Amino acid sequence: MVSNSRTFGTAAKRWEGIGPYYAMFPNRFANNVIKEHTAPGDTVLDPFAGRGTSIFNATVLGRCGLGIEISPVGWIYAKAKLSPAPIEQVIERLHEIADASIKYTKLSKSQPVFFKNCFSPNVLQFLLSARDRLDWRRRTCDRTLMAILLVYLHGKEGQALSNQMRQTKAVSPSYAIKWWDEHGTKPPDLDVVEFMLQRIFWRYSKGVVKGNGSRVYLGDCITLLPRLAKQMREKTIPKADLLLTSPPYYGVTNYYYDQWLRLWLLGFEATAYVSRGPYQGRFTHQTIYRNLLKGAFCRAANLVADDSVIYVRTSKDPFTKQATLDAMLTAFPNKKLNEICRPFQQPTQTHLFGDRTPKQGEIDLILRPS
Repeated sequence: MVSNSRTFGTAAKRWEGIGPYYAMFPNRFANNVIKEHTAPGDTVLDPFAGRGTSIFNATVLGRCGLGIEISPVGWIYAKAKLSPAPIEQVIERLHEIADASIKYTKLSKSQPVFFKNCFSPNVLQFLLSARDRLDWRRRTCDRTLMAILLVYLHGKEGQALSNQMRQTKAVSPSYAIKWWDEHGTKPPDLDVVEFMLQRIFWRYSKGVVKGNGSRVYLGDCITLLPRLAKQMREKTIPKADLLLTSPPYYGVTNYYYDQWLRLWLLGFEATAYVSRGPYQGRFTHQTIYRNLLKGAFCRAANLVADDSVIYVRTSKDPFTKQATLDAMLTAFPNKKLNEICRPFQQPTQTHLFGDRTPKQGEIDLILRPS
């Protein structure tokens, strides 16, 4: 694989890009905020961790990161770059999955038409083997391999296992099939093992980042934050010095819909996004959205030090901003507020995916000790 030594010359640069995730905030932003508001050895908390950008950057900078993420896709990305398995184990597991793929020939032929148009027969057999055999919840090796597979599951021609698709989000099956038919594109008939080996070697070629005790948990923060607070009390773990996060914006995106194909590879049904649980869809109910933010920040208040900084990036959309601000001030009434506007300097990801509506831009809401 071709790489730019200036851009990808360190382990941190190789691993921070795992993986493509819709509406994530930039690594440089997280890096700068952590440097400004913490010192080495401090703890950074992110209750809406996404793909673990804040937690990973905290780790790289010698801090301890604690994160929570409700999406299995984001959680796998975060866990894999914080604590990847040794490369030898990942390669061995890749070969095991490939060797077992012949057993999935019959199953591959019975898949819906979308999958047959998206992946070549041998690639689909491999993916069915990985879907069935990789224990990504419990095994570090399986989770690491799955994370790298998820990165390259779909994307541009020649750069992914799929027929031509967007990398960051998966479009609906009907739209994809229609687009492929109109443009005459076919799924690549490639050697999956060779394709993945190149990308595994590239990812590991500069080493890995030491974990520093950083952790990210799978689940919703409303449930998990009280459990973390209890662990802090029982184990006398120091409280967080910085809460750095970006909650989901009101009415903007649906992470489960956007990632439905990657969720399928994790073992979910191809229609898993239809029957969502709490806090998994696009937020369009104002009361539910307000309650989520208030519940998250009030619970997070038990995990941060009295002199901590609360740094939140959110949308300048009036309702989203006000709901976020109300929740923050309820949870942290004795801190002083500072606002920094962040207008969009270039087209947003939603613009790239066909959304031409005017964008409000973003705003950083910062609460500091009085």
